[in-house]
Amino acid sequence: MTPALRHLTEQVLDAWQRGTSLRIVGGGSKDFLGQTLQGEPLSTAAFNGILSYEPSELYVRVASGTPLAELEAALAEHGQALPFEPPHFGPGATVGGMVSAGLSGPARASVGSVRDHLLGASLLNGHAQHLQFGGTVMKNVAGYDVSRLLAGAFGILGVLTEVTLKVLAHPVAEATLVFELDEARAIAQLNRWGGQPLPINASCWHADRLWVRLRGANAAVQSAQALMGGVALRDDAPAFWASLREHTHPFFVLQPGQALWRVAVPDTTAPLNLGPTLLEWGGGQRWLKQPAHFGTQLRSALSACGGHAMLFRAHGGDLPSEVSVFSPLSAPLARIHQTLKQEFDPAGLFNRGRYYADL
Repeated sequence: MTPALRHLTEQVLDAWQRGTSLRIVGGGSKDFLGQTLQGEPLSTAAFNGILSYEPSELYVRVASGTPLAELEAALAEHGQALPFEPPHFGPGATVGGMVSAGLSGPARASVGSVRDHLLGASLLNGHAQHLQFGGTVMKNVAGYDVSRLLAGAFGILGVLTEVTLKVLAHPVAEATLVFELDEARAIAQLNRWGGQPLPINASCWHADRLWVRLRGANAAVQSAQALMGGVALRDDAPAFWASLREHTHPFFVLQPGQALWRVAVPDTTAPLNLGPTLLEWGGGQRWLKQPAHFGTQLRSALSACGGHAMLFRAHGGDLPSEVSVFSPLSAPLARIHQTLKQEFDPAGLFNRGRYYADL
């Protein structure tokens, strides 16, 4: 047992004995996500560094407190990257926070999510047991892939100490095309393209303009450009997609009284017409700007199309206590969540109430 793990274990045991809760702290860049933060800080800063990296095997094992920028820089030296384009939302973003938040960037619809690239993980649970799940390749996983439960769990099951991630090479060719289309026509066009063998890597619609990013082999990208048409966005393309990933695009600027809602719907869903909108992921992810108390009306409208909504953030950073950040769980799903919490963290030590109030 390393000194860092020994110290972390002692902190967890002490909290268990005192009956207090713990708030897992990485870089703090995503503290605005989820319900109210509470509990004594439990830092992952001592878990730092790339533990194993095999570029030819397309995986990296890294400590949870490692800055995300440091990992991405190391991968870039070998022409590789995390293809799901995780957002940082600040200079302090860590690998553990990336996994716990479970957020992916513009390419998620084509390459998969954080969860899809999580090959393994090590976790200190509420019993102060250090557990290891998964491996370095998918075929190492036998039975239920527990490591993937940790992606997007907001740390409620325990403290991540290290993760193993699948990485990919940078694409050979890339192009961004821009089209003038209203929302309904953009959704229809994205779905038509989705049924064709085109190297579409990312898409965005806002204010009657559709952006589509192509990635792949030179021949595939050139052929798709000739077929699809549009106007090529050249020097500004990297900055545009980065602004979507990091929410620095002007759309994400909130005015007093506004909140940002993250909506998931089937990508064929017609325009919702519920306020200022930006579409990503072929229409499957939609960002809306409306007041925080708009949640009941929004979730009622989404129930008809099988969608759900998360209150992502509000102007000023304060979320009303009476508004649920996440869509309420059905009774069967709530029981599954509660059972998992009980198995991993029976005393409710970690990130109490960060996800749902009773977890």
